[in-house]
Amino acid sequence: MENLNLKNFELVKTDGIFTLKNLNTTIGFVRFNEAGEVEYIFVNPIFRKKGLAKKLLKLVKSKTGKKLKFQKPISPLGLKLQKSLEKWN
Repeated sequence: MENLNLKNFELVKTDGIFTLKNLNTTIGFVRFNEAGEVEYIFVNPIFRKKGLAKKLLKLVKSKTGKKLKFQKPISPLGLKLQKSLEKWN
């Protein structure tokens, strides 16, 4: 797995949403609330397996100061991500 540096991307912060972009596309985003509940997370398939979802979630945890909680995943990949992140949350 290749880890990417967030310095290579633009991080756009709006109320409850962090979006990673480069010049050409949206790389990924996470939607959350102030209670630390992650409502939705997406990483562009081209950029998966590089640690970006984890980096986005660490930004959420830092912003909210809360232990992250996840809404029910809508896909098998979401469930896999949720289970893998239980270790560091």
